[in-house]
Amino acid sequence: MTEETRLIKKYPNRRLYDTATSSYITLADVKKLVLQQTPFKVVDAKSGEDLTRSILLQIILEEEGAGAPMFSSDMLSQIIRFYGNAMQGMMGTYLEKNIQTFIEIQRRLQEQSLGKVGDSPMLNTEAWTQFVKMQGPAIQGLMTSYLEQSAQAFLEMQQQLQKQARNLFGAFQFPNLTTPFAAPQDEGTSGPDRKS
Repeated sequence: MTEETRLIKKYPNRRLYDTATSSYITLADVKKLVLQQTPFKVVDAKSGEDLTRSILLQIILEEEGAGAPMFSSDMLSQIIRFYGNAMQGMMGTYLEKNIQTFIEIQRRLQEQSLGKVGDSPMLNTEAWTQFVKMQGPAIQGLMTSYLEQSAQAFLEMQQQLQKQARNLFGAFQFPNLTTPFAAPQDEGTSGPDRKS
């Protein structure tokens, strides 16, 4: 049985109203819903416009400003450069797939660690955090290898798309584009340098 999507209304005064609890909530409360994996949707109370993404981006912005940021300035700059780029849609899918893969790696590591210490209630979030800190170099090596493979796969995908585009558009004849930068021929009969 799937949980029903929780409706949160955002009012013009910037307050968020949770219709499930009939109370006003904060961004911190919305973050808790995310962490609890509770499905929700944020809509503008007046227009009904879906504001879920903008609320999630606000949470990310607060998290980035609060402690150790997850995104470097260089990474954010690279992401911004993809907006308006022909690869924008593919980049979004690529990042989403990478995050899903990262979550799967994390799940497997947790399962392996549970296999070693047993199904103990002592292995909570804090214990997992300590385990990851102790295994830092090994996990870092694993993630570096994964990221390198992922980057290589993306480059290969981009090269394949370019090759397909060349093959597709190479079959079309564009008579005016054969020599687009050719200089006009000087026949001595036209232009400002014409001798009379």
